[in-house]
Amino acid sequence: MDQHIARNTIHTEHLAKLCQYITPKILDSISEGIMITNLKSQIIDVNPAFEFVTGYKKEEVIGKKPDVLQSGNHKKDFYQKMWASIASEGEWQGEIWNRRKTGDVYPEWLKITKITNDEDTIIGYCGIFSDLSDEKNVESELKKRATTDMLTGVSNRFAFTERMNVLLSTSKTHNYQHAVLFLDLDRFKQVNDTLGHAIGDQLLVEVTRRIKTLLKNKDIFARYGGDEFVLTFTDIHHPREALHLGEKIIQLLESPFYIHTHELFITASIGISVYPHDGDDTETLLNKADIAMYYAKDHGKNQFSFYFDDLKTDAKRTFTLDSELRKAISNKNEFEIYYQPKVNYQKQQIIGMEALVRWHNEILGNVSPGEFIPYAEETGLIIPLSEIILEKVCLDAHELIGYGYKMPIAINISSIHFHQPNFITSIQQILERNNLPANHFELELTERTIMNNEKETTRKLILLKHMGFKLSLDDFGTGYSSLSYLVEFPLDCLKIDQSFIKQICSVSDKQAIVHAIIQMAHRLQMSVIAEGVEQRDQVKLLGEMDCDMIQGYYYSKPVPLDEIMEFLEFWELEIEGK
Repeated sequence: MDQHIARNTIHTEHLAKLCQYITPKILDSISEGIMITNLKSQIIDVNPAFEFVTGYKKEEVIGKKPDVLQSGNHKKDFYQKMWASIASEGEWQGEIWNRRKTGDVYPEWLKITKITNDEDTIIGYCGIFSDLSDEKNVESELKKRATTDMLTGVSNRFAFTERMNVLLSTSKTHNYQHAVLFLDLDRFKQVNDTLGHAIGDQLLVEVTRRIKTLLKNKDIFARYGGDEFVLTFTDIHHPREALHLGEKIIQLLESPFYIHTHELFITASIGISVYPHDGDDTETLLNKADIAMYYAKDHGKNQFSFYFDDLKTDAKRTFTLDSELRKAISNKNEFEIYYQPKVNYQKQQIIGMEALVRWHNEILGNVSPGEFIPYAEETGLIIPLSEIILEKVCLDAHELIGYGYKMPIAINISSIHFHQPNFITSIQQILERNNLPANHFELELTERTIMNNEKETTRKLILLKHMGFKLSLDDFGTGYSSLSYLVEFPLDCLKIDQSFIKQICSVSDKQAIVHAIIQMAHRLQMSVIAEGVEQRDQVKLLGEMDCDMIQGYYYSKPVPLDEIMEFLEFWELEIEGK
């Protein structure tokens, strides 16, 4: 911009000197707008460039004063100083905002110089200007690109940091609190990989739009990169306000996103740090919120976590977790299988159970599956761990059969394990080793598992069905939007994710989705199980919807083998008593 003004200044100075000598033909050929006035400030001539820029024809302005172009953007003292400069120095130049005939206001670089005759007497004034609109637009666009995420329209990382620095510098002398939330979308990569980046980009736009509805004008919201967002909840009175915001974001993202013909479900993991408790500079607050976010993601996703000092030891814990998990897999004795019953509501019968692994370690204590299962998948340890789980379930199955309880046991299958070339062979060998048929078991697979390499997946699923396994689709509704695989793959059962069940009695949308899933599954000759059922009202409503099976704390939490057998015995006595 400065180079343009300097170049234009030299050019207009040259034109001004020639202004009193140029002929109408030369005047017409000059690309800058020119306006000549007499001593009474009446316009006596303009050139075609003037007409083009302002929209006024020559005959419309001849005899009028230049104030016909005034935009109203400048106060009276602006023009007083301008004419004072012309009177004392013989000229004035600078940026001025004028108005076109259409009413549009535009910027121009204007030079006004006096015109004198041979006796050096002032006989009029010459104004020469160039339209700066294009330069201003480019400047504005460049500034916007430097500070805005062009996909979502919110601030980018650079702008967030700048605004945070300003916010924190003004907060040091006041008793302000601010919360920084670091948000990462769960399973977003699967959407990109499966449906393409165009759908992924639109999903990011829609996520942004929803979150913006929760924010105040002074809050700072930015796309930090990829599927990561950061926002600063400013001037809070208590950290619980940040907690409520985190809850609202989690809840807001639970509703499906409709993009083109796709129905998408996405969740988020959120980490929270608080100024000034967790730090007094932008980098520290962001770093701690990021650490808290990974803690939330590693412990189950779709939740938020505040930063706390013990998270600093995560690196040490990860090192210990790796070492102890490898030892536990080697000796196999630390893992225990818990069982949770599946109940046929209409018949009031227990028709199966799910096997869930638990790990107690002498050093780490009780380690949550939400911690060690994802780590095992990340490191590849999930393969030997899955084989240990299957071996233990086979041993327990023999004991259950010995007591007369012959019902399918569901086992969760990791995507990494399933896609191993020797997966079929390995589980076949385990069954043969334990002298058990496959029809004693049900394999639960996630949408992520079956959507990778569909051709090979179909082959494996057909083989498993021929072996006698029942096949269930776990966490249905939280992953992919395509329903074609429900027809293509030989599935026996759909498990409705507990995120839908939690609010089935209070949120009509959740209720409608669950009802639709049940009807669709039955049309496809599949049974349906609702997991995470905890309340009587949920059980009753699911029964009215004709849901086949119910699993959750309402009937029983996951318990060890001896306790599940006691539960089965008690259930039979209760039924007989009725």
